[in-house]
Amino acid sequence: MSIAPGSLTRFAWLSIAAAVVTIGLKAGAYLVTGSVGLLSDALESVVNLVAAIVALVVLTVAARPPDDDHAYGHTKAEYFSSGVEGALILVAAASIAYTAIGRLLDPQPLESVGIGLIISVVASAINFGVARVLLRAGHHHHSITLEADAHHLMTDVWTSVGVVIGVALVALTGWDWLDPIIALLVAANIVWTGVQILRRSALGLLDTALPTEERLTVMAVLGRYVESEGIQYHALRTRQAATRRFVSVHILVPGSWTVFHGHQLLDQIEEDVRKALPNTTIFTHLEPLEDPSSFEDQSLDPRR
Repeated sequence: MSIAPGSLTRFAWLSIAAAVVTIGLKAGAYLVTGSVGLLSDALESVVNLVAAIVALVVLTVAARPPDDDHAYGHTKAEYFSSGVEGALILVAAASIAYTAIGRLLDPQPLESVGIGLIISVVASAINFGVARVLLRAGHHHHSITLEADAHHLMTDVWTSVGVVIGVALVALTGWDWLDPIIALLVAANIVWTGVQILRRSALGLLDTALPTEERLTVMAVLGRYVESEGIQYHALRTRQAATRRFVSVHILVPGSWTVFHGHQLLDQIEEDVRKALPNTTIFTHLEPLEDPSSFEDQSLDPRR
């Protein structure tokens, strides 16, 4: 069973709390060691905080019920949050790369490496735990905002892993140039994550169809009625707006049926689709099976 987007704000508050704690830990690790890699890690956590605040605001907006100006609700606001998060990730990557290049040109020895690494590992463990919670919640409630935040935190975790390895190698080998090299590799990985999040946000705003698996689920429901009732269907269209799914379809029934009979069938189909895919708004249109014009509706199904 799904819950209202408004109740998802508790996960945004969890992300905010994690970001505040990890910023403090990673900033302390940088001050102790002077590692540009650890500095890049701390900068990304600042981005995490901003992104979590944006997520909180957007989830609050998405929870608003439909109104006269937004008959389909406000759930699409989540795509703006994930888009902002993707952009912030790219900003963080640019900041990391800029700092790393400066340190690569002028390598600096690291200090108190052991303490700095311990602090960074603790911060990474916090981010990993919160990311897992957000990812499960995002998948369960179909929230792209929570999923984007979770992927962002996991990017932070991998950043920390890379930085810890780099700082440890510097301490073992004395090769100070490894620290900024690791930071540049981390920046490249962050860019990849940011681009993927931006791409998904753009597809959501463009009313991309439901994933193939979910479309097949809808078709399976319709197929059962095709076999049992001798009906047909066409003009099946789908889209998703964050936590909400939208499905529209034309149902063709024998012309001898009464309007009452056809209406009952459509009610059953709609109920079965909603059971198979929770959080789905489905629109059905009844047409006579024997009328050739029922199959010639080009405006509603341009692929035919």
